Amino acid sequence: MRGLGGLGIDRKAAHDVVTQMRQQFAARDKLWLGITPEGTRKKVKKWKSGFWHIARAAQVPILPAYFHYPDKTIGVGPLLVPSDSYEVDMAKLRAFYAPIRGKNHNVE
Repeated sequence: MRGLGGLGIDRKAAHDVVTQMRQQFAARDKLWLGITPEGTRKKVKKWKSGFWHIARAAQVPILPAYFHYPDKTIGVGPLLVPSDSYEVDMAKLRAFYAPIRGKNHNVE
């Protein structure tokens, strides 16, 4: 992945990833960062918040992407510029994702 421009994070020693990613965005003209809000490929009950904190700290928008499993379609939604309210932004993202069905869709 590094050969393709990927950035590695040692998950066993992932300290202050938000600051690390903010610095990466500041150091580059262009950077795309893909993160699953679940933080894993396994079924989860709740999204993690790191993606929101990274976007807010780096002052970059969030582009929600999806895989709609029943129809086998993929797509993207509208850009979300993080506000000062995590709860408001998460409500917007949950509303966007409400009609989307993944293979495991029971996240709160």
